[in-house]
Amino acid sequence: MKAVQINEKLWVAPQLGLDDLADLKAQGVTGVINNRPDGEEPGQPAAAEAAEAAKALGLTYRHVPFAGLGFDEALVRQNQEAIAASPGPVVAHCRSGTRSLTIWAIGEVLDGHMTVEEAEDLGARFGFDLAGVGRWIAYHRG
Repeated sequence: MKAVQINEKLWVAPQLGLDDLADLKAQGVTGVINNRPDGEEPGQPAAAEAAEAAKALGLTYRHVPFAGLGFDEALVRQNQEAIAASPGPVVAHCRSGTRSLTIWAIGEVLDGHMTVEEAEDLGARFGFDLAGVGRWIAYHRG
């Protein structure tokens, strides 16, 4: 597992294994946000199983699943709330980390904290393609 620290509150990562949770806690992470629907890929831990493992370690856990860009603003806000509710850094994860970073960046654009171009630049700086941010904004706000 390779988690990427985006800022003081948010890290993104590809699919977490249950054994990754203790390592993240040791690095100061206080919460986990799972952006993958259950059963998206064979062998992926179920959200309920991951939630139990996180809770046993004292980590907060939120399941905010979605696939593609077919989500609405309510899901963006739910994801933002999950980040804000954690007392410290959170790791949001999906298959590659891109989906988790995209939904966060959409929230930042909606709230006026960055432009679409700044979101794309931030993604590139960390090795993620955030072109979906602009597509989502154009479709939902265009």
